[in-house]
Amino acid sequence: MGDKPIWEQIGSSFIQHYYQLFDADRTQLGAIYIDASCLTWEGQQFQGKAAIVEKLSSLPFQKIQHSITAQDHQPTPDSCILSMVVGQLKADDDQVLGFHQTFLLKNLQGAWVCTNEVFRLALHN
Repeated sequence: MGDKPIWEQIGSSFIQHYYQLFDADRTQLGAIYIDASCLTWEGQQFQGKAAIVEKLSSLPFQKIQHSITAQDHQPTPDSCILSMVVGQLKADDDQVLGFHQTFLLKNLQGAWVCTNEVFRLALHN
């Protein structure tokens, strides 16, 4: 991992941490957001740490497991990191579904937080 650019190392570590928290206990995700964070979840918009955690905590399933197929990370001109994830998820006893998720990460006082996030299931209808 040491031969990868620093933004890829940070992005990959963030993604691993995010999905471990999401799959184990979504209520703990508040630590990665700030009050100015924005989430678009299947077209619905939420702003602020409390609103985002409320949305993620209220999703209608008991258990979920994510499997990451690919992830890409880029540095931005303002020292942020743009991360895109493609993968599959299985919620409760539902069928496996594909998803896409994008994160914008910013370093605030030595900690990387998610300022922007977009999630979509990979459904075509």
